[in-house]
Amino acid sequence: MNELSDRVYTALRDGGLDAESVLELACLFEVWDVSTPATRELLDRSAADLTPPDLARLGKGLLVETRFEPSFALEPRLLSALEQALEVVERDVRARGITGAFRLITSDGGSLAWVEFQGGYRGSAGIRPPIFDGDIHVPLGEVADIVQETIMDLTGKVWPVCATHNRGLHVGWDQERTVWRCTGDGAHTVAPVGELP
Repeated sequence: MNELSDRVYTALRDGGLDAESVLELACLFEVWDVSTPATRELLDRSAADLTPPDLARLGKGLLVETRFEPSFALEPRLLSALEQALEVVERDVRARGITGAFRLITSDGGSLAWVEFQGGYRGSAGIRPPIFDGDIHVPLGEVADIVQETIMDLTGKVWPVCATHNRGLHVGWDQERTVWRCTGDGAHTVAPVGELP
């Protein structure tokens, strides 16, 4: 099913979606008892009656209804967004005196990414390809979380720490910005991610 979903996604992205791929995916979902409005419409209509706009609408519907997410291998620009976010988070790492190389690695067929640091990586779940419509704050928050987790797992120390309250900071959002927040004194924003003093 993944290969067929990938094929439908790629055809939608690049143009040239054909009825055969969409119908095959709809049939496969029905065999697995996954009945959606898109599968029912596709199976109720004649393939000859499906126009290119119909195919595009129904193909998108199938992918949305089945919560399809493209892998980093299928959509490299998603990994590029995480790499840009890692550059921003690295400014905070360097500002707090931590040295060592960071890089993004992918595994599991390109469906997950991790941040490698000092030759190792941590993170319970990894990062899934972000669906963010160009909003840098979604991948920035995810990368900041996993960098924090990786540093703390590999060094055994809390990072970053609020200079005022000596507490570990957490990623949060403040007025549509990704920020480092402290829970001391009822919680406060320390700095935007990438701008730690």
